Amino acid sequence: MFNALNADDAPQPPKVLSTALEISNTLRMLQESHDPLIITFHERSQRFQSYLVNVDRDSNQIALDEMIPRDGERFLLAGEPYRIEGFHDGVRVAWDSNGTLDIGEFGGARCYRGTLPDEVVYHQRRNAFRAALKLTDLVSIELGGEKLKAPIRGKLLDISATGCKLRFDGDITSRLQLGQVYDRFTADLPFGSMVAPVELRYLHFEERIDTTFAGVRFHNMSGQVQRQVERFVYQLQREARRFDKDDM
Repeated sequence: MFNALNADDAPQPPKVLSTALEISNTLRMLQESHDPLIITFHERSQRFQSYLVNVDRDSNQIALDEMIPRDGERFLLAGEPYRIEGFHDGVRVAWDSNGTLDIGEFGGARCYRGTLPDEVVYHQRRNAFRAALKLTDLVSIELGGEKLKAPIRGKLLDISATGCKLRFDGDITSRLQLGQVYDRFTADLPFGSMVAPVELRYLHFEERIDTTFAGVRFHNMSGQVQRQVERFVYQLQREARRFDKDDM
């Protein structure tokens, strides 16, 4: 059963999109799904989060939401080259700066405007089954390690062979840093605890329900942990198929 999962998870070779139609359609996918973007500046290690708020192929323009943290604006204004990277259902979408981003407004909110990128890397990195847990069966998790003053406890929402989505009560965004590797992620799986380092790839606080959602990618997993994850994903996949069959 593990071999089948590993085969599904095999990465596909990256494609380079170069036509305005391909590029705008791909970026619009990120926009409509509200997928977080990570902005990095060459020569700097800090990462910043943003979102696409507008993609307009007719005017050859895009608009990005205000960066978090906002002090990254000074690098934009200084004209430093940057790279933008996002993920959508296992697809990595990335592009490099091809000009400056100007500060403006969109929908009454602060944004950064610029031209459509000349090229976009489109890389299907994961086809793995992503197993969602029933709300009544959510697994307890804890995020800890040297990078945190105190562990943060939450719940596991879904999991695949490469990462998982987490839920935390309240606003914990100030305690976490995108791109950071946290060396002690613990999940209380039905057949025992799993402990592994993870990299934080997504972070969003939903004020309406006072809940923070996070996405993490497993980082340098041991063989034992990988087998635990695959076993749990397979178990959830089997249960989901059984429920589908019962519904029919």
